[in-house]
Amino acid sequence: MQEKIIILDFGSQTTQLIGRRVRELDTYCEIFPYNKFPEDDQNIKGVILSGSPFSVYDKDAFKADLGRIWGKYPILGICYGAQFMAYSNGGKVEPAGSREYGRAHLSSFSKENKLFRGIKENTQVWMSHGDTITSIPSNFKIIASTDEVKIAAYQVENENIWGVQFHPEVYHTEEGTQLLRNFVVEICGCKQDWSPSSFIESTVAQLREQLKDDKVILALSGGVDSSVAAVLLNKAIGKNLTCIFVDHGMLRKNEFENVMRDYEHLGLNVIGVNAHDKFFGELAGVTEPERKRKIIGKGFIDVFDEEARKIKDVKWLAQGTIYPDCIESLSITGTVIKSHHNVGGLPEKMNLKLCEPLRLLFKDEVRRVGRELGMMEHLITRHPFPGPGLAVRILGDITPEKVSILQNADDIFIRGLREWGLYDKVWQAGVVLLPVQSVGVMGDERTYERAVALRAVTSTDAMTADWAKLPYDFLAKISNEIINKVKGVNRVVYDISSKPPATIEWE
Repeated sequence: MQEKIIILDFGSQTTQLIGRRVRELDTYCEIFPYNKFPEDDQNIKGVILSGSPFSVYDKDAFKADLGRIWGKYPILGICYGAQFMAYSNGGKVEPAGSREYGRAHLSSFSKENKLFRGIKENTQVWMSHGDTITSIPSNFKIIASTDEVKIAAYQVENENIWGVQFHPEVYHTEEGTQLLRNFVVEICGCKQDWSPSSFIESTVAQLREQLKDDKVILALSGGVDSSVAAVLLNKAIGKNLTCIFVDHGMLRKNEFENVMRDYEHLGLNVIGVNAHDKFFGELAGVTEPERKRKIIGKGFIDVFDEEARKIKDVKWLAQGTIYPDCIESLSITGTVIKSHHNVGGLPEKMNLKLCEPLRLLFKDEVRRVGRELGMMEHLITRHPFPGPGLAVRILGDITPEKVSILQNADDIFIRGLREWGLYDKVWQAGVVLLPVQSVGVMGDERTYERAVALRAVTSTDAMTADWAKLPYDFLAKISNEIINKVKGVNRVVYDISSKPPATIEWE
């Protein structure tokens, strides 16, 4: 059985980063809401408590029953997690005089403490809290301080329980990975045996046990997630898998034909469906982003339902859902960030059971699994692309003419990134068609045409992203080519917003 670290999520924006850092240590982990600890799991080696947007003394603060884990597992509390453990045991947490945010240095720490082994003196850490622990219970001991924060870290005496008020999971904490390694490997005793090959071996075995001789249909999108899911399922059940690739008319230029060829090379059984008329008809006049997503999601259900009826005895619907899809769609605070067309709602109408072999993987892990499966590199390194396609890159209503304009502009941008050797340095890139027109001059004529925005970001997991610093010469060339070759566009701008506060997609 797979040993694991459990991360209890108190609503922090960086909870998934904690998960990724633990996975980078070749150790499996899962994220659960703060109040849903999996008590019956015999494979838990340790528990991490995340940060939170709340103060521990807020009436709406998330509070967990620590008695279920205290003394039973090693525990590491991060930021709110540390404050909550101190506060729950009689310590004091108070508003800081000013928000403690940004870089700090551990001016002193206990070098012999297991949590700080191998950490250099005066190491940089990242603070992000409005409260601070001002006193700790008598059986807690301070093990680290900064110039501004006396209780930067503590340990409960004679217990494998630690709290840190800084964030080891973020890159700005220079030796955060070493600290997490100390906890996960040295303290919790994890063997670091979580790898793509072990995932494939165990998942294929689970799929064979779960699916037996049942028939499965898989929703292909052309992206890396659904493609890896398809190859993994094909390895497990072979001919019992039928893949369906729907062209809703809002894919990239020539994408349907190119991707179908790739899937044939992989030996997959794929049905291609041209559903342009259906989707354009249902999206006509719709401008609200969430409604666009809902319409496209329902459209997929309708198309799959129709195709599934043509295949006898189908019992399962497979999807390329990954971990961030599951967590982003409904955050622990109950606030929907955005709906994902491949999460929730699909099986009900179709009366099919749901199979999601990648639902516990982050994007970079999916790519590692794809390579281990021997997939073509250009499929593995493809940028993420939204399920609704260009529908959420056209601000305003959707028409075939707008899609054609955007496809041509996007094609120039993506080909340019490849030709300049920039494609693999960017996490995600695309063009957005703006609902504005502007005055321009082409030749001797005055024009009044559309504007497009280029968007390119760097990221490791899409939870945070920075705008890509593309060369000016490249941007100038792409702008010139789009304006000269794409009829209807006379202005190109570049989006320099990072996530947060902006999202990667505009809708």
